[in-house]
Amino acid sequence: MRLALTAGGTGGHIFPALAVLDAVLARDPATEVRFFGPDNRGERRMVESRGVAFETVSAAGVRGRGPLQVARSLWRVLAGTLAAARRLRAFHADVVFSTGGYASFPASLAARLLRRPLVVYLPDVAPGWAVRAEQRLATRMATTTDAALAYLPAKKTAVTGYPVRPEFFSVTREEARARLGIDAAARLVLVAGASQGARALNRAVFDNIRQLAAESTVIHITGAADIAEALALKDSLDSGIAGRYLPASFRDDMPIAMLAADVAVMRAGASVLGELPAAGLPAILVPGTFAGGHQRDNARWLADAGAAVILEETAIATLPAALLGLLNDRARLEAMRAAAEGLARPDAAADIAAIISEVAKR
Repeated sequence: MRLALTAGGTGGHIFPALAVLDAVLARDPATEVRFFGPDNRGERRMVESRGVAFETVSAAGVRGRGPLQVARSLWRVLAGTLAAARRLRAFHADVVFSTGGYASFPASLAARLLRRPLVVYLPDVAPGWAVRAEQRLATRMATTTDAALAYLPAKKTAVTGYPVRPEFFSVTREEARARLGIDAAARLVLVAGASQGARALNRAVFDNIRQLAAESTVIHITGAADIAEALALKDSLDSGIAGRYLPASFRDDMPIAMLAADVAVMRAGASVLGELPAAGLPAILVPGTFAGGHQRDNARWLADAGAAVILEETAIATLPAALLGLLNDRARLEAMRAAAEGLARPDAAADIAAIISEVAKR
């Protein structure tokens, strides 16, 4: 089988694509794979680190842009679609798999023009404009939650859950803590504003780190923009608590950090729908209002299930009280952990891989 992958540039789109790729290769190790997408958003590094060939295809977003910018964006989409069509034909792709985001649209449209099967996966609860367009082109679809069926064609959509990295289900909480050097009895908080960080979350931690580190160990993933400030702050802390503040711009071992943590503070991008349940991790979610506000739907789905609480960014000053309140309420934390675990779908990647294999054989 020859599989073409395409996805938006954030971790919430790239990581599930790579998780599904692992499941496809487990089914058929001889599968040939190429990734189709723009070369200016970080996808290339993530994809090529997995040994997958990268085909550059231009793309552009259209939401929130003026008429001139929209015209330029549409031209880039057209150019990208034509380039994707040429390269998909040269690759002899049997099937195209998209996880959405505007970067995925040119290759998805090219698949339809070439009459190649297209499988589209919606990571979020509510689709963005790319998936809303791609659902009309798709042969089959998959999605994370039952709630998403309100937006998708039910007859060709399967609810599979969110594909996560296999470490989430192969490492225990005790093993994760041992790898991080965290004592089994220590209280551990994970703060992460997605792959690029989140200024509001970072500022809340910076302003309150002495209080937070006095009560718990804090793993803080800042993103590249704020890591220098975080490291300077760590150096200014008293020796008694400096060792309990662990900032980093990015961590490759996020599954380990999530499995080890007692509670997380996060945005509500698509990845939380799969990774928080897989880790059984209670969370305080601070949904962003960008990109159409889809994070609010994601946060609400987890909160309604009892696995998370929502904190609006306008109330970010109350984060320390909310966080310490949870840490001091073990019964509530355990109930949230159980609720999160109940949402986990360990077979999500394998189920999507099966759909891709089935469609490719038609």
